[in-house]
Amino acid sequence: MSNDIKIKKGLNINLVGEAEKSLEEAIVSNFCTIRPEDFHSVTPKLVAKENTSLKAGDVVFYDKNHEEVKFVSPVSGTVVEIVRGPKRRIDAIKIQADKEQTFKDFGKFDMNSDADTLKAHLLASGCWPFIIQRPYDVIADPARTPKAIFISGYDSAPLAADLDFVLKGKEAQLQAAVSALSKLTKGKVHVGVNANTSPLSGLNDVTVHKVSGPHPSGNVGTHINKISPINKGETVWTISAADLVIIGELLLTGKFNAERVVALAGSSVKKPRYFKTRIGSEVSTMVYDNGVEKGGNDRIISGNVLSGKQVKPDGSLGYYATLISVIPEGDDYEFFGWNKPVFDKISSTRALTFSWMNPNKKYDLDTNTNGEHRAFVVTGSYEEVFPLDIFPMQILKACMYEDLDEMEALGMYEVAPEDFALTEFICVSKQPHQEIIRKGLDLMLKEIG
Repeated sequence: MSNDIKIKKGLNINLVGEAEKSLEEAIVSNFCTIRPEDFHSVTPKLVAKENTSLKAGDVVFYDKNHEEVKFVSPVSGTVVEIVRGPKRRIDAIKIQADKEQTFKDFGKFDMNSDADTLKAHLLASGCWPFIIQRPYDVIADPARTPKAIFISGYDSAPLAADLDFVLKGKEAQLQAAVSALSKLTKGKVHVGVNANTSPLSGLNDVTVHKVSGPHPSGNVGTHINKISPINKGETVWTISAADLVIIGELLLTGKFNAERVVALAGSSVKKPRYFKTRIGSEVSTMVYDNGVEKGGNDRIISGNVLSGKQVKPDGSLGYYATLISVIPEGDDYEFFGWNKPVFDKISSTRALTFSWMNPNKKYDLDTNTNGEHRAFVVTGSYEEVFPLDIFPMQILKACMYEDLDEMEALGMYEVAPEDFALTEFICVSKQPHQEIIRKGLDLMLKEIG
């Protein structure tokens, strides 16, 4: 039986500014910032207060709801600021990095150890937050055992980092990570790749699936839906391929090395390319040298243009991000833009648009949504780009009127906000699909657990 996954529904958004496959060391960031908002549903309890000296791997805070889940410092240095919001909410922990990095030694892991020992090691070393669970798209509950683990080795999002390039030379770390993680499930570790040349395609202890088709063929949610949909009472875990490298290095060397290869891409970037940096580093260390114009009217996004988060030039790289996208702001008004043929934009419809005639053409798009929020209009267009065996319009509306039974019946357990990024992109009603799904998942987590 073939393990291939071929999807036909979807939409490739080809943008100008793909990163060239050249790797540079980013300027060493003076500060590292950890934002608890990167970890959804986590209530942080601080361990490291201001002026505390840390090694890379020392605990900064833990989750009040799951005290065994710890979040560690990506760098060695000194905590210089705790940024707080309303009701003393912790918004960010800012660490001034040492010139010479030192690491906490967790010890080389015995690969013959059992699952409980591995779980304790990952929790103590701060690698557990890399494991995400569905349902609810939150950090995995250590008390649960997943029916399977899913890893996507192919990112089909616009301007996404080429994981084959990012993971090249990291086969030993990847093998150590997947061999260890295979002990945490009674099922299989499923890996989706786009080509046989992927560093993930030759690993042991995994089931490899070759995926093809338009975006979102690379989304791990698509793989779950096609391989093993989640039913009520079941749990699966997902891990990004880039995070496998950090887990693997921890197991092999005992160091929490938060090094990342990040793509800087987008039409506003003079020289799109890859940088080697660290989680939480200042974005300014990458975006200016042959990057964007200072003072330019551009939007910097930590992640891809469909599901990423806007950051300021003095902001920091998100905890899970492998991409910085920079595209022009679309804050100008287009005179009679609704009433003329469109040649320079991507659309899934053929109404006055012609992108369907040039499927491989690359576009220089800005952030303009070309419309404003209005009532949900039933067009049938979501189903054309949504490859999951789920009714997208119905599940979105069930989330909006908070019918838990209907949300369950429609397949809410297996979705995450990123699965609805494409329907949000083409939505003529300009509804915030990802936000609606996130609120729906939060409601289910609170009411059902």
